[in-house]
Amino acid sequence: MSSSTSGVVNGGVSFWYADDGLPAVREPLAGDASADVVIVGGGYTGLWTAYYLKKAAPFLRITVLEQKFCGYGASGRNGGWLYNGIAGRDRYARLHGHEAAVRLQRAMNDTVDEVIRVAEAEGVDADIHKGGVLEVACTPAQAARLRAFHEAELAFGEKDRELYGARETAERIRVADAVGSSWTPHGARVHPVKLVKGLAAAVEGLGVTIHESTPVTEIRPRHAVTPYGTVRAPYVLRCTEGFTASLKGQKRTWLPMNSSMIATEPLTDEQWESIGWADRQTLGDMAHAYMYAQRTADGRIALGGRGVPYRFGSRTDNDGTTRAATIEALREILVRFFPVLAGLRIEHAWSGVLGVPRDWCATVTLDRSTGLGWAGGYVGSGVATANLAARTLCDLVQLDSGQGGRTELTDLPWVGHRVRKWEPEPLRWLGVQGMYAVYREADRRERTSHGTSSSRLARVADRVAGRH
Repeated sequence: MSSSTSGVVNGGVSFWYADDGLPAVREPLAGDASADVVIVGGGYTGLWTAYYLKKAAPFLRITVLEQKFCGYGASGRNGGWLYNGIAGRDRYARLHGHEAAVRLQRAMNDTVDEVIRVAEAEGVDADIHKGGVLEVACTPAQAARLRAFHEAELAFGEKDRELYGARETAERIRVADAVGSSWTPHGARVHPVKLVKGLAAAVEGLGVTIHESTPVTEIRPRHAVTPYGTVRAPYVLRCTEGFTASLKGQKRTWLPMNSSMIATEPLTDEQWESIGWADRQTLGDMAHAYMYAQRTADGRIALGGRGVPYRFGSRTDNDGTTRAATIEALREILVRFFPVLAGLRIEHAWSGVLGVPRDWCATVTLDRSTGLGWAGGYVGSGVATANLAARTLCDLVQLDSGQGGRTELTDLPWVGHRVRKWEPEPLRWLGVQGMYAVYREADRRERTSHGTSSSRLARVADRVAGRH
């Protein structure tokens, strides 16, 4: 381990668990069982789905099956961005028309407040602070992308978004070399683990059965198969996101993209004064290999980005252990943004996976002929999107079972969207590794050339990736 990463707590699932403590694990499935709805996956998507279904129809027998413990995956490892971004909106606009995509965006805007509302109603203290999201540009090319991004968001109905120049940006947060930024009020900082723990407790309090340490190995119509028994139910909902590839027949459905994070030691009042950030916005940038960060409730900076983006064969890690080179790369981003913090200690590093469909579009589906449903493919925007997906899955089950009719959510354009599978190995590994190598090189060239146009390399990578 290099000197810059010595003393760093590496893995242990995430800093959020080091901060709040690992949960007591619930009992595994004890044998064959039956339910009205079985939900595979105890992260945000699965727990929110159970919550809304049980609220809508208290008589339903709902069972959640989780391979480790609730929040073990991305729900307990993310950057704590509760915000209104959704993967695939532009493609949905092309497929279904602009107004359909506007409805999807409006639903996402409302979702931020819905999560905050439920947390308050259920007494979940998740360190939520609604300071919005600030995305900065630090090169001429990034500034051009920022303006285009800002105009696109306005075109999708976000009239309360604001565009700032260098001076106005510095008044909010002093990022070195920042030439501009775009801010939306539709975002909040959260402590991911406090949210998922509180949600699991609320779901259990409603009478939902949660079995942990219960990996599901196969999903088929009306059956969720585990080593300890099979749960039979008319509806089987797959809410496994980045871990979907581990299920039988799902290896190429969604690619488990790796994302890594670091958390610093707490900053002093003087250090916070030197960089600003008084409004506690979540912070992102306009780089191709972008970063994301938050100011935590206990005064740290938690910052993430892509490290090793993908493991051969769609493998996932066990405990979040992160390579020293990735920790150093994230520390370099921190220091590039805030040179005054060059001596700040990194105390924790971790990694996790998120689900990426081949066309980079989040989806929600219920197959009415089989009772199989799924939601995911959030491409890193899952903290809020999982809530909208869960409410949509709830409405689809209600519609199919005759307990409800069509709703605004069941008519959103991401419902029922299908996409082709990812390429087989080694093409999948070569493609993803190459794509992010190109993005990093494109960012490097933009920083050194000071040109106003995005690097051609990034445009090529976008086309290969299927992002546009």
